[in-house]
Amino acid sequence: MLSKNKIKYIHSLEQKKNRKEEQAFIAEGPKLVGDLLGHFTCRLIVGTDEWLNQHPYIQASEIIVVKRDELSRISLQKTPQEVLAIFEQPPHKVEADAARHSLCLALDDVQDPGNVGTIARVADWFGIEHIYCSLHTADIYNPKAIQATMGGIAHVKLHYTPLPDLIASLDKDIPVYGTFLDGENMYKESLSTHGLIVMGNEGNGISPEVRNLINRRLYIPNYPVGRETAESLNVAIATAIVCAEFRRQASSL
Repeated sequence: MLSKNKIKYIHSLEQKKNRKEEQAFIAEGPKLVGDLLGHFTCRLIVGTDEWLNQHPYIQASEIIVVKRDELSRISLQKTPQEVLAIFEQPPHKVEADAARHSLCLALDDVQDPGNVGTIARVADWFGIEHIYCSLHTADIYNPKAIQATMGGIAHVKLHYTPLPDLIASLDKDIPVYGTFLDGENMYKESLSTHGLIVMGNEGNGISPEVRNLINRRLYIPNYPVGRETAESLNVAIATAIVCAEFRRQASSL
């Protein structure tokens, strides 16, 4: 049975400070919860009889059976879906040397949780295992971000760290890419199989402090060249386009 204290606890995890204090996050829906089980320690499962009967071997500290209408009391979604889970945040050590041997992403003050979650999903699709986030980038454990990852958070590590310090610590021969309106046409450049790709804030782009540390400036050209278009691309869409080109070139080697 769902107690008032349990309901209050679940809703408290909508707030970043509470998630940080509890080192926990919420996931909802059969697909997402199913994808995360086995990758993160599960503290609580709240599910319907039907869902729990289909998953008899779940490992969770606590399991509560509810009816579908009861899920609406705790769900953060407009349409509750069979199951809600609370998982523990994994302890991630900042692995600053990953860019020396693999392709990594960096998010410079990306504010929208949906964008951050979608970028984690994109990274997972393209086999990018590390994303470095500035301290003002939206929290990946925000419920909207977690939903947007569509399970990608199980395979991608996000590290929150001061980006200028991180980039400055890299060897000088490691490529640090960024997208700019005055950059070089991405499709005409020879792109590396390792390094760091920096994506900037939705409204302001890459910050001046980080911009000064970028040694490879790229541009995503519109089509056809010279045609009047929207001023810019959504940062998650731009990330997908850039990652696709890096992987396309790598597959042709």
